Amino acid sequence: MRKSILALTLVLAQSCAVGPSYKRPVVAPETPQVTIRTPDSVQAKLDTVVHLRDSLLRTPEKPSLALRSGTGEDVAWLNLLQDTVLVQLVRHAVIQNRDVVLATARVREARALAGAAKGPLFPQLYANGAASTNQVVFGSLGTQTYDALRVTGDMQWEIDFWGGIRRSVQAANFDAAAQKEGERAVVLTVVSDVAAAYVDLRALDDELAISERTLESRRETLRIAQRRFSQGLISELDVRQFEAEVAGPAAAVAAYTRLVSQKENQLRVLLGEGPGVIPRGLPLAETVRGLEVPDSLPSSLVSQRPDVMKADRELAAATARIGVATANRLPQFLVTGSYGTQATNTADLFRTTTEIYLLQGGISIPLFTGGRLVNEQRAAQARADQSRAAYEQTVLVALREVGDALVGVRTSRDQAAALDLQVAALMRARALADMRYQAGLSSYLDLLDAERALFASELAQAQTRQLQLVSVVQLYKALGGSWTEDAN
Repeated sequence: MRKSILALTLVLAQSCAVGPSYKRPVVAPETPQVTIRTPDSVQAKLDTVVHLRDSLLRTPEKPSLALRSGTGEDVAWLNLLQDTVLVQLVRHAVIQNRDVVLATARVREARALAGAAKGPLFPQLYANGAASTNQVVFGSLGTQTYDALRVTGDMQWEIDFWGGIRRSVQAANFDAAAQKEGERAVVLTVVSDVAAAYVDLRALDDELAISERTLESRRETLRIAQRRFSQGLISELDVRQFEAEVAGPAAAVAAYTRLVSQKENQLRVLLGEGPGVIPRGLPLAETVRGLEVPDSLPSSLVSQRPDVMKADRELAAATARIGVATANRLPQFLVTGSYGTQATNTADLFRTTTEIYLLQGGISIPLFTGGRLVNEQRAAQARADQSRAAYEQTVLVALREVGDALVGVRTSRDQAAALDLQVAALMRARALADMRYQAGLSSYLDLLDAERALFASELAQAQTRQLQLVSVVQLYKALGGSWTEDAN
């Protein structure tokens, strides 16, 4: 028996697996680098204008908080944002977010199934026992009745001559790898959602502060107008106009207060917790000022995205299952064996005279199955074609998202620089309009126009800072969560 099993094992070891082996398809030509550098002409103009603004307003320059990536080491994207509170929130979310917990459980399930798929590669051994009362007829001898006790060790083994079982194991391993990439995708989504929501929250904080500051400024302007009205310097119409202008920022304060609370609740859900307050870190302006994204990034980073890797592993699993379906159409080689003892009473069990054994080799050739096996093979091929199309589509979408994110980073940076200049100019214009109004050199309309323009510009500035940071988060997500090609 041992010699027979050894011979079959040697044959099995030298056999090859039927069906195609997986090879990753080429979707699009590889581009060596993608750049997010602002065009020189635009940057030069912005630098000139900003330099002029700084010289006029004498604004001191604050040191940059960004980490340099010139060492070639992995630069974690959270380090680019330089907010320790955000880092803690992300770490908390990765541990407690329910979607991450669910994805982790799916990975454990897939790995267990991959382990179970290896079982048929080995002989299946069972211990069996039976007790029976039997009555048989032996012709002229008449009816015979006897008791039988049977204890055996039984073995079943399907020789994987065509590699169908091995292909099944490959498919299960690829499924487990796909689930692991799915877990990475969930973590990446949660991290980017937490970061984006936190940036949104800090932007709402700024917009609320701007609204409160504007409200207080207009209330002060109204008090001045009421005092001038009591002195007979202006008309009641001017006072009523200033009273009406107070309502705008007052309504904005109420709206932004509501939005801040709702955004905090959204973040708490991402953290796996109930509604509550979210701690704050660096101001949005300081985070933007310290932001420095590498000027060029290899486009091959897209291949490390978890959704791309997941689609790749799913295609590999579907390809392996073509081999499984192909092997099912070929002859199956079976080995069965049994060894034990059988007696009429327990005292005689395990004696030499009651020893029984069986070793049997067999072959099963599918001759007619009503088209089931051939159609299963066709279905496996069709599923592989579907997985290939899904993989190619995933890569194309990934390339588009990277391109969109790069444009977002570049244009939001240009937009932020322009709005910084506009806000500085309008702050100066508002101050001049206030001085001229108090000196009686201009009408209340000039002051109102200056205040309205400054309020709108400051809100746009806060929103652009938010857009700039969210664009960086989107670029991080589009590249699969890392700035370096070999990072996992």
